Order: sequence, then C-alpha cells, then structure tokens
Amino acid sequence: MEGDKVVVINRKARHDYEISETCEAGIVLTGPEVKSARNGHVSLKESYARIVANEAFILGMHIAPYTQAGSENLEPTRPRKLLLKRGEIRRLTGKTQERGFTLVPLKFYFTRGLAKVLLGLGRGRAIHDKRNVIAERDVRRDIDRAIKESKR
Repeated sequence: MEGDKVVVINRKARHDYEISETCEAGIVLTGPEVKSARNGHVSLKESYARIVANEAFILGMHIAPYTQAGSENLEPTRPRKLLLKRGEIRRLTGKTQERGFTLVPLKFYFTRGLAKVLLGLGRGRAIHDKRNVIAERDVRRDIDRAIKESKR
C-alpha cells in the first residue's frame, strides 16, 4: 500500500495457516511502544488474536522496551487491544467459534501515523499440506522459469 511503513511481516503465518480472508485493525499502544515499533523492534512470531467479551486483543506480540523511556515501559508481550467495528467483531467471533478458524496477525505497519495490524482468518495446515504447498510452489516457479526462457 502506498504511504504505508511496513514494520514487520509474519511470513510464517502464510506457511502454517491457509488464510481465507483478511481485515485491518488499529492497535492501542503507549507512547514508548510506538517509538520502539517505529524503530522496527516488533515481533509477530507466536502471536494471535482473540475476541473476549466483544473486544479484540492481540496476544503474544512482542514490542521491545524503548531504551530512553525509563520507567514508562510496560511488559513487552502484554495483551494489546485491537480497534475493530462492532459488526466486524461479531462476524469474526462467529467464524472463529463455529468453523475452527484462528485470527493470525499477518503484518504490522503504520498508515498516516496510525499503527495498524493486518489480521488473517486462517485454518491451520497439517504437515503434509505444508509439503504439498511447497511442492506446488516449486513446480509453478519451474514452469514460469521455463516459459520465460522460451520467450528469449
């Protein structure tokens, strides 16, 4: 997206989950967390989103403490509230409860100065599914390479 400053992309999420749809959510951060995130000290590994009492939270997201903040720093992996509309929360709650989907953060970025998280609604892949996806990608890459060579 134009004008976005992408801080971190969770590449492992697309490998471990079959993402069916995505949605963008704002995230509530404190001042030192924003400064640390702008410096790129964010990790989405092992993080996931949950909906509790009609509020969305991201759990396991690590934002390193900002060194110049002093005593204002909070716990690096504390739960952080996500800002979603009531209808989106209701829709995501229904899908995660009845169909076995998981909310996985795919990307953390800044848009017009606001911190955003791209959430993916995904179903976990089994090990053999992961192997099949990798094999299909390799075959597709070889075909594209052969087509490109034949055009020369």
